[in-house]
Amino acid sequence: MEFFGFSVFNSLEGGMLVAVAAVIFIVGLMLTIKGGDWFVDSASWFAEATGIPKFVVGATVVSFATTLPELLVSVRAAMNGSAQLAIGNAVGSVTANTTLIMGVSLVAIAGVVSRKSFSLKGGLFLAAIVGLTVLSFGNALPTWSAYILWAIFIVFMISNVIEGKKGAETDVIDIYEKKEVPKKIIWFLLGTASIILGAEFLVSSGKTIASSLGVSETIIGFTVIALGTSLPELVTTLTAIRKKESSLSVGNIIGANIIDTTLILPLCAVISGKPLPVEKINLVFDFPVCIAACAVAVIPTIIQGRFKKWQGFVLLGIYAVYMVLLILNETGLIAIG
Repeated sequence: MEFFGFSVFNSLEGGMLVAVAAVIFIVGLMLTIKGGDWFVDSASWFAEATGIPKFVVGATVVSFATTLPELLVSVRAAMNGSAQLAIGNAVGSVTANTTLIMGVSLVAIAGVVSRKSFSLKGGLFLAAIVGLTVLSFGNALPTWSAYILWAIFIVFMISNVIEGKKGAETDVIDIYEKKEVPKKIIWFLLGTASIILGAEFLVSSGKTIASSLGVSETIIGFTVIALGTSLPELVTTLTAIRKKESSLSVGNIIGANIIDTTLILPLCAVISGKPLPVEKINLVFDFPVCIAACAVAVIPTIIQGRFKKWQGFVLLGIYAVYMVLLILNETGLIAIG
């Protein structure tokens, strides 16, 4: 069993290993659930106390926290010269975030958004995916393209800062709430750590349990591992749904996707010092599916000024078809690309 790349419990075998994995799975589940509560509660409090829109808080502070595992893993891989799978992993994560996690969020709570705010951020999200696709046409993402993608990220951050300053009010936080700030920051950090640690426990123990049950590595890769990379966003979304914080949830998903494509990927390219390889299946299948999902999530919302439940159902349908086709391709039943 591995945790954060380190092998542990190698001496355990058979039933004992499964039993230990089951305990770790339960601990991971408890950590992610409780961490999600602390995380969303503190982020929501911060938005209300400062007057900054919850969508903006979700797109910045929350998104940076939930993408931290992907950032650390990607940077470590690039420094070790193992960034070959960076694009496939990033696009797969963005697709999962948009189709599965946003799909679940919209089916549960399809709320109204600020058209002006969402139009810019949704447009940047779409531009990032389309730009990444175009820049990868040569079967590799050139190092110089990092600066183009970073430009999108900078615009995204500037827009959030401007919107945050407009929304914040100098007299929102009273004397009592000022005393609460250090406590809320601690709970936010504890929630972040709990989600990240819990997600690692769930994925590692889930892989061990699935292997012991005879599940193939292919299925494990496309279920446990694929879901694991997006687990922090999923936990945040499910917690936000339970607490009726849809703006925080959607902001988190949009922000996490922009960070994945315009910050983490370019950083990998620059650190590795060479173009990031792009597989043919990425160009002919992964990128088009990701663009289609982004279009379903963004374009109707910009036009209508609100999300609709049908968008959630369509996104979940795209995710189901995407996963089935990937598994069929991996098992050799069909050939994509």
